Amino acid sequence: MKKIIALVVSFFAALFSIQPAMASERAMQGWKLIEEGAVIVDVRTPAEFAQGHLEHALNYPVQELDQHVAKLNKDDMIVLYCRSGARVERAIQFLQSQGFTKLHNAGGLAELEQAVKATQ
Repeated sequence: MKKIIALVVSFFAALFSIQPAMASERAMQGWKLIEEGAVIVDVRTPAEFAQGHLEHALNYPVQELDQHVAKLNKDDMIVLYCRSGARVERAIQFLQSQGFTKLHNAGGLAELEQAVKATQ
């Protein structure tokens, strides 16, 4: 009976254990572009940015992006990230409407951090 209980416990432990996430393709591509000199834009709120961000990232919250667009160069590659990648999609739509074409959605901050760990 003890063996059966141990087997059942082991099965459920394995079934529900959290496996390390694989780095996403968009995050890996984001790091490649950053290493090549892309501008990094964090579109999260200032409070989120203060809790942690990528080195050299500019904090241009998506809801204030229209106030910062003049600071960006349309010729530069721009890598954008947020928490999950959803706000980046809105930011990219806005920047494209302003004539920007060199844009990459690198996803969320945790996703990017996972990608950099995968390359080490």
